[in-house]
Amino acid sequence: MVRIKHIAIRTPDPEKTAAFYKDVFGLKEVGQARAGYYLSDGYINLAILKSRDEGGDESPRDLAGYAGIHHLGFMVDDVDEVCEKLDAAGAQPMTGRADAHRAPAAGPRSYYEIKYRGFDIQEFDATESGWIGT
Repeated sequence: MVRIKHIAIRTPDPEKTAAFYKDVFGLKEVGQARAGYYLSDGYINLAILKSRDEGGDESPRDLAGYAGIHHLGFMVDDVDEVCEKLDAAGAQPMTGRADAHRAPAAGPRSYYEIKYRGFDIQEFDATESGWIGT
């Protein structure tokens, strides 16, 4: 079974954006990202990441100050099987495999095992493991 695990957004002010979602929608902070926060409603997680200060040209999401959806995250039963399907579909891996099970227990973490870019330049990641508390 595959299910959406998280949605990641970029914003110039992750602290203010996280406070907004916590105050208005009652989301709970479940972790810290390297450049932002992880929030959850108990079912789906919302990663709030800082926009880049300087732009790149790989994707519109790389522009300086970009605010909006950055990527989607999927929980899968078998990452290797999904990677085979992604490769066959022409998706491009953006990272090598990471062992999400060995991530540190505290501090900023990554909650994915592999990240890809699809044919439409949309970014997404896949993992077999969940987030803390989910």
